[in-house]
Amino acid sequence: MLISDKQHQANVENAQKSTGPTTPEGREAIRFNALTYGLRTRQTILERENAAEYSDLWDELEADWQPQTRTERCYLETMVTSQWLLRRIAESEQRIYTTMKRGEEQFKLLAYIYKQRAQLERSFRTAIADMKQSQKERQPRQPQPPQPEQPAKTAPAPASQPAAPAAEPPETPPPDYVMSGFSEPATTDSR
Repeated sequence: MLISDKQHQANVENAQKSTGPTTPEGREAIRFNALTYGLRTRQTILERENAAEYSDLWDELEADWQPQTRTERCYLETMVTSQWLLRRIAESEQRIYTTMKRGEEQFKLLAYIYKQRAQLERSFRTAIADMKQSQKERQPRQPQPPQPEQPAKTAPAPASQPAAPAAEPPETPPPDYVMSGFSEPATTDSR
């Protein structure tokens, strides 16, 4: 859509009037205007937060998951950021409960907090599932070791001959009891 020369000139003049804050106080006041409480914030660690704690969280999750590819490192970043922001959400919830009077505004903020928490928890669980899948696919396919052959089972004796107790493999314990009226010991079910 093209605009007229007159409209373009008006836009240029208006842009000169609004250049944003010019004082350090004004810049400080709007510094976090673009900050959102999602996974991709401009600044993950706020001034009031401890960067060493964030680094520790990163190190712990990295030791747990040991990412090997760039994609796995992205999954790790999602996990760390989700957990970090979940902690921030919990602190925000606590401040809402302690500083605001009960009312409609408090309920609106709490509803927003709960929604954010659910999104971050879902993001964390999804990153874990994606990391597991990536690591599973990355593992080399190794052939399974051959299974030791089971000893062949002997055929039962014909009914006309008295039944002799069959020798059981050494790892199977002897039967606990023999039911009265039967001459054969109870055997375990081999279904």
